[in-house]
Amino acid sequence: MDDWKMQQGNLGPEADDAYDDMSMLDEARQPLSRKVPIASSKVNPYRMVIVARLLILAFFLRYRILNPVHDAIGLWLTSVICEIWFAFSWILDQFPKWFPIDRETYLDRLSLRYEREGEPNMLAPVDIFVSTVDPMKEPPLVTANTVLSILAMDYPVDKISCYISDDGASMLTFESLSETAEFARKWVPFCKKFAIEPRAPEMYFTLKVDYLKDKVQPTFVKERRAMKREYEEFKVRINALVAKAQKVPPEGWIMQDGTPWPGNNTKDHPGMIQVFLGQSGGHDTEGNELPRLVYVSREKRPGFLHHKKAGAMNALVRVSGVLTNAPFMLNLDCDHYINNSKAAREAMCFLMDPQIGRKVCYVQFPQRFDGIDRHDRYANRNTVFFDINMKGLDGIQGPVYVGTGCVFRRQALYGYEPPKGPKRPKMVSCGCCPCFGRRKKDKKYPKNVGNENGPSLEGGSDSVFSLVFSPTYCFFNPLTLNFIYTCGAAVEDDKELLMSQMNFEKKFGQSAIFVTSTLMDQGGVPPSSSPAALLKEAIHVISCGYEDKTEWGSELGWIYGSITEDILTGFKMHCRGWRSIYCMPKLPAFKGSAPINLSDRLNQVLRWALGSVEIFFSRHCPAWYGLKGAKLRWLERFAYVNTTIYPFTSLPLLAYCTLPAICLLTDKFIMPPISTFASLFFIALFLSIFATGILELRWSGVSIEEWWRNEQFWVIGGISAHLFAVVQGLLKVLAGIDTNFTVTSKTTDDEEFGELYTFKWTTLLIPPTTVLIINLVGVVAGISDAINNGYQSWGPLFGKLFFSFWVIVHLYPFLKGLMGRQNRTPTIVVIWSVLLASIFSLLWVRIDPFVLKTKGPDTTKCGINC
Repeated sequence: MDDWKMQQGNLGPEADDAYDDMSMLDEARQPLSRKVPIASSKVNPYRMVIVARLLILAFFLRYRILNPVHDAIGLWLTSVICEIWFAFSWILDQFPKWFPIDRETYLDRLSLRYEREGEPNMLAPVDIFVSTVDPMKEPPLVTANTVLSILAMDYPVDKISCYISDDGASMLTFESLSETAEFARKWVPFCKKFAIEPRAPEMYFTLKVDYLKDKVQPTFVKERRAMKREYEEFKVRINALVAKAQKVPPEGWIMQDGTPWPGNNTKDHPGMIQVFLGQSGGHDTEGNELPRLVYVSREKRPGFLHHKKAGAMNALVRVSGVLTNAPFMLNLDCDHYINNSKAAREAMCFLMDPQIGRKVCYVQFPQRFDGIDRHDRYANRNTVFFDINMKGLDGIQGPVYVGTGCVFRRQALYGYEPPKGPKRPKMVSCGCCPCFGRRKKDKKYPKNVGNENGPSLEGGSDSVFSLVFSPTYCFFNPLTLNFIYTCGAAVEDDKELLMSQMNFEKKFGQSAIFVTSTLMDQGGVPPSSSPAALLKEAIHVISCGYEDKTEWGSELGWIYGSITEDILTGFKMHCRGWRSIYCMPKLPAFKGSAPINLSDRLNQVLRWALGSVEIFFSRHCPAWYGLKGAKLRWLERFAYVNTTIYPFTSLPLLAYCTLPAICLLTDKFIMPPISTFASLFFIALFLSIFATGILELRWSGVSIEEWWRNEQFWVIGGISAHLFAVVQGLLKVLAGIDTNFTVTSKTTDDEEFGELYTFKWTTLLIPPTTVLIINLVGVVAGISDAINNGYQSWGPLFGKLFFSFWVIVHLYPFLKGLMGRQNRTPTIVVIWSVLLASIFSLLWVRIDPFVLKTKGPDTTKCGINC
């Protein structure tokens, strides 16, 4: 009726205002996000081709198994084993992409619901973690830009706390952070006044775009010029600190007050916490409050296991739980700055959504990178993984955690299970008839709760903290570390059971304040706690022995046991029944740097692959872990199994890449002569492979060049980094030989893409170079043999040449990386590769192990002319 009256113009201005208020209220009640399924015209043909390819693959493998090559049985058996493994690996990779989806967020609805005018801001607080280790490999200027982008993000300043973990206890990082805090007083108001993007100054001032677009304030040009000058002066100060840190004084570093720097011995130092910006004194040049900025360096002592990055992140979880205790946490690498100032709001559209947010453990954003060459020679962008695989997982139980750019729910990291939905009510009988329903039970009341006038706890009121929930109250006794939930005079059965079964001291550690914070779902710190007491407790929770005999690293926080702690951490949450969300805003939320030269890229892939091998041989292997609870969906389990076994594909891949060269050198075949009917299956198999890739690109939006780069580097990494990861993983499991990894350098070359041509020696280069040379030798030998034997030998040669060229084309980016800018390959690589290829080829031709030996006629019986 109101709509009709509005059309007739019969409602007055007061009614118009009321109508607008009603419309805004209705808008605020709408969902904060929605799931956008891929169009059926795109995804249904894709699924049909997958099924067809699966059937064709089954017929192909059946044909290969039932038709052996008797005169080269070894080659045939090797090829069949490789093909079976490739089919198994493809199934694990393909079927988790069966339900791809997109998502949309509604930031305006988020503001209408939680940021109403005239009312307190109800957006949830967020603790942001940034981790760094070595300032010489992770330049302080890069870390400073990340911190500045965090402090200037579009979110209420009283709800942001930034924690910097300095796991190298470097005075350079400490002093750089102090300079960053001072510069932030000028940078943050400039960003918010003119709404600039991105809010990392280095990236903003180097953008090759029209920075006057959409700017209407006359003072913008003047203030931008002044701010750029301020930033250049800031860079000079940071560079001076870096130059000073190049040479360590014999007596160690001395702070400005004359005292020795506590972290002079990086392996033996106390815990350090410094609040640079906070509630008191943290204001910008215009008098506005700034977000909290905290420096943290955990204690390190000889004889203790520190668990590298996972241990540092767990220390930040405890420190933030004591000081601010925000219900959500965002973790970033030091080189990943906030590119979209509304990134936290994007995540809150899922985590604070009343409909889906309660069961979401984290929101993962895709990784995007700066400074990569236009052709992305070594597939640094990982577009196929982030734009195809992760979208597929989002349609099942959520994407895997990839180590950075992720907003966590704190309660999920604490090992709690997701809240259960309302159960179907059971039929209750009076008890007189045992055949129907269940007998009604009287409610149980715990001991020492008190009467209906109020609760009473042993130890008196002085030993009790009261934490207010809605509508439940939690009382904590620090002497016994026991918790009792009351609701009026009655105690909820489920909460009482949970509290009675849980030993908080064993679970969270011996800190009464921190244990108290773990039960506060909405975050916050006890109002009666003083800042000095909280800082003292924060120092305690980052001590070396705090995690002893607790569940940190096994059930809580970042999980230990692998150098890829991110996969393990997300896997444990999914096994508890949580789901995750994949958020892809149009403007990328975060951007970072990636190693673009060949050696660093291979070492990065080696680290990831070794972590997967460690998980495979651990008790957390996804093939069997969590089967009892059955809270992990099967397609999600397929994806996790694939993340742990993909390095083992290097063994059949290496064999398959050398088979064409072996066939050319020995003039043998791995397949028998095929009939016309069988050839149809081969053609159908190749067509299904191409059709799957094309349809995948169609619904995902990935370009064919990105897909091809991913295919090339899959081969390059498979026969180098993945192979070494399997060998090192087996050595670690069987012989206990561990491997130390260094942090990937984040330094950049002064010349654009100069790092792309930098060559660094590593043994990872030898296997691909050897395979490349063997195939080139095989091609030359095969063509020479065909020329000598005449026209009839060219037909069988084409099949062998096809697969050899397939290997060479996939290794082409590797060949360009070896040549470098000057088209020169280091002598040591050439010598070792040619030597290995020559020895291998000569021995193979001489021994011919995979060819069946046939005996000739007996000349003693039939004579010399037989």
